[in-house]
Amino acid sequence: MKIAIQGIKGSYHHIVAENYFGAEIELVECMTFVEMPDIVLRNEVDYAVMAIENSIAGAILPNYALIDESDLTIVGEYYLGINHNLMALPGQKIEDIKKVHSHPMALLQCRSFFKDYPHIKLIEDVDTADVAKRIQENKLSKIGAIASSKAAEIYELNIVAEEIQTIKKNYTRFVIVQKKEVLREVTATKASLKFVLKHESGSLGEVLMLLANHKVNLSKIQSLPIIDCPWEYAFFADLVFEDYQEYKNAISDIRSKVSSLKILGEYKDNK
Repeated sequence: MKIAIQGIKGSYHHIVAENYFGAEIELVECMTFVEMPDIVLRNEVDYAVMAIENSIAGAILPNYALIDESDLTIVGEYYLGINHNLMALPGQKIEDIKKVHSHPMALLQCRSFFKDYPHIKLIEDVDTADVAKRIQENKLSKIGAIASSKAAEIYELNIVAEEIQTIKKNYTRFVIVQKKEVLREVTATKASLKFVLKHESGSLGEVLMLLANHKVNLSKIQSLPIIDCPWEYAFFADLVFEDYQEYKNAISDIRSKVSSLKILGEYKDNK
């Protein structure tokens, strides 16, 4: 089974892919999320793993847009606790490190830790695990990486400090996406959808009321500007439900209250 991930071996996407599908998978590494939909649509991979939101930073709205625009479907989700570790070549101590490279999000989540080490310069990079790999391959002394413990293991680096993220309960939600026409059997308890409201007063409130009437819980809602329609917004929402038929009834009722509605995926709630 071929799985596309953002980043390389040792990245958090790699961890999710193995936890979700098992270790016997072939990884296809992508350095950006933008690359991923095309290789799914070209049947070069069976699935792709994409981060979609973080408990600290919130939703990654561009990824919702990528899934929508590429007409992919969400078939599953996985929540991963994110533990950032400072690592360097064996024998290096934190006093030896002059620069730390990592993904901007990892740097942001660990910034408080480095206040006690003003001699260390923080530098943004494309991927957490890719920095760890470069340190190992090029034997870069005085350079540190912020990455997973799996990255330290794969690239034989020494963990100088463990779990340096400011907020210890730090989780990222990942979604598993696939081509839309692939047939599946699933007992869905969660759905992701996109809708655009009509230009009528109270239209969003009516949608929310319909969901409540059908005992469908709105677990998240985000708005995103519609690029070619200034001051108009699309809403991306996640719904959680116990009764699939009640959810389908809610969707049927909502369609009359919105100008457009698209189901991005129906899958099992894995929170």
